[in-house]
Amino acid sequence: MRKSRLSKEKQERLMEHFVAGATARTAVALIGVNKSTAAYYFHRLRKIIYQATEDETPFFGYIGVDESYFGGSRKGVRGRGAAGKVPVFGL
Repeated sequence: MRKSRLSKEKQERLMEHFVAGATARTAVALIGVNKSTAAYYFHRLRKIIYQATEDETPFFGYIGVDESYFGGSRKGVRGRGAAGKVPVFGL
């Protein structure tokens, strides 16, 4: 990112944690930056990714979404909170 007061090393480490799927709070503990700085940096990375892929969307028009829960039926266990069920959704 341009115009950042963070050193290149800290920027690279933040990007590594972002790509690895770590939370901003975890990155703060590991790198030693302020929590607001890490959250802002992660937000900016998401925004940059969105802007880069905005025109490449494979979807257009109406998009339907549906979810279901798969797993064996158990006596007394029903609904979304049913133990042992796997949530699945589709577009």
